[in-house]
Amino acid sequence: MLTKRERWILILLVISAFINYLDRATLSVGAASIQAELRMSDYQLGLLLSAFFWTYAALQLLAIAGMLVDRFHVGWVYAAGYFLWSAATAGTGLGRTFAALFAMRLLLGAGESVAYPAYARIFASFPEERRGFANAAIDAGTRCGPAVGTLIGGLLMAHYGWRAFFLALGLGSMLWLLVWVSAMPRGWRIAAKKEDAGELPLPGVGDILRQRSAWFTFFGLFCGNYFWYFLVTWLPPYLQKERHFPAAKMAVWGAAAFLTASVSSLASGWLSDFWIAHGGTPTLVRKTFTGAGLTLATIIIPVAAIRDDSLAMAFLLAACVFIGMWSSNNWAISQTLAGEHAAGKWCAIQNGVGNLAGVSAPWITGWVVGVTGHFFIAFLVAALVAIAGAGMFVLGVGPIKPVIFAPRRQTA
Repeated sequence: MLTKRERWILILLVISAFINYLDRATLSVGAASIQAELRMSDYQLGLLLSAFFWTYAALQLLAIAGMLVDRFHVGWVYAAGYFLWSAATAGTGLGRTFAALFAMRLLLGAGESVAYPAYARIFASFPEERRGFANAAIDAGTRCGPAVGTLIGGLLMAHYGWRAFFLALGLGSMLWLLVWVSAMPRGWRIAAKKEDAGELPLPGVGDILRQRSAWFTFFGLFCGNYFWYFLVTWLPPYLQKERHFPAAKMAVWGAAAFLTASVSSLASGWLSDFWIAHGGTPTLVRKTFTGAGLTLATIIIPVAAIRDDSLAMAFLLAACVFIGMWSSNNWAISQTLAGEHAAGKWCAIQNGVGNLAGVSAPWITGWVVGVTGHFFIAFLVAALVAIAGAGMFVLGVGPIKPVIFAPRRQTA
């Protein structure tokens, strides 16, 4: 069970994760209005929607975000990132040109790039038997953000306009900072302090990249994310184009799928921690949940083959249950392997690689559907990628225990 301090920190982080994904998703909600007002071409709109990932992925792949989190006080680094992305959200409401909005999306990605490295660095200080639920709670918060943003954002923009919505969201989010700055623990700069004192080497990027398990966690996340981004980007079009669901019915089933994944993630995180607390080894527990989750998620294949809508939706919800099993334990594996002193850089690179699936899954799916005229092959590809991810976590990643890095100083 989480301590009172851990619960309070976790609640604040979940709220911020919810806001994180709310901020990054709202541009697509107001895209049509923004395009019309600023007279942007479809090409410009596509660039604008992708701009976030330019800085978000780059700062993590280059380990800049991870270095900041591991080297300095993680609480203040996260606060700075949060301030930057909230200011960028508010600034979007003030933008009068394509260039201004593009710059705000780049800043949004830069600010949010420290989020997952910070979560990893903080949760690496939690005991092993409490990491599953903590990561699952973050995961649930990130899945609820886009759902609420689409529903509430769409309604508010319709009444007050997109500019007022972005301003209110960005400035209103700043209230979270006041609570965070007053509540965050002051002892989170442990790794850097010890290195400065000569007591402990701070592992560098090279040390991490020399670990076999690191590469398998990187590509394992890519595989799991491919499956998830496939659902996030193409489930609504599939339900409308191939199932011929009206918009309202599509929204209900789409929301049900994402909510199911959130609930499953929370339940799986709690169950995995319970199992470890009662004698299960991290290797057995974490690999069981990640491997079984990704393998069983292939139950999504019949969704594209069964004609009966009710039965197909039952398979869809089951697949979301299983993907929740994977996502609740994925980050706990990396946090244990990296340890408190390298979790930021390790998970930053991992998240950078994993988010490349946000580019590839929508593109590959669109190409497949365009060539075949149907979604079955696209569903099959997503399932096969999930199977590959299961193999990476179960067979590629070694024992789930802290890596012993070389006892020498490394530069980030």
